[in-house]
Amino acid sequence: MYVIIVGLGGIGRNLVALAAEHGDNVVIVDQNEERANELLEKYDVMAVIGNATDKAILTDAGIDRAEAFIATTHDDAVNLMSCWLAKRMKVPNVIAIVNHKEHSDFFKEVGVRVSEDPDELVAARLYYWTLNPQLQQLATIPGGRIFEIVAEEGSPAVDRQIRDMKVKDFVIIAVKRAGGEVIIPSGNITIRAGDTLTIFTKKEDEEACLALLNKQLRKAG
Repeated sequence: MYVIIVGLGGIGRNLVALAAEHGDNVVIVDQNEERANELLEKYDVMAVIGNATDKAILTDAGIDRAEAFIATTHDDAVNLMSCWLAKRMKVPNVIAIVNHKEHSDFFKEVGVRVSEDPDELVAARLYYWTLNPQLQQLATIPGGRIFEIVAEEGSPAVDRQIRDMKVKDFVIIAVKRAGGEVIIPSGNITIRAGDTLTIFTKKEDEEACLALLNKQLRKAG
């Protein structure tokens, strides 16, 4: 895949690493030459130094053959304008970080897929992890996350069947008993204290999912 990544903050750098490790053809666009050079030393990628809202810069980056365009800067105006140009130049898959929720509709109006307010999403995840120290993320896949959470002794869901749980925006993939037995669950499986539940949820529903699971699988108090 030929992918252009705009912005070399924390998210942008991690995206570059991930795409390079998967063997994609990566072009980075950033105004900071020093940051770009750091990544050029680590990965087999190309770099264009300049403002991604400049059509000439995007042309230098090979926008005409890009299969994906990802804008990750902390400036929504830059992300929106560069994505608008990418859409005008027929890039099939255009994605952006939206730093302020109130700007999301502007991106959606021009057909850009968005990931909203990354700092808020991370903060919410860290908070719910503190509520349940036994929660462990297993994998991130396109569109969602898979994680494990342990049913605590005395929690509302223990000794009740799965069908009795409040389930919204998540799927229970498996139940691992304390002794090691793994069950592909049906609604009549009874949750026991110490069971480890493997959960899938969509990324945009993660916060609500974790809040609901913590209410049911953690002991109150």
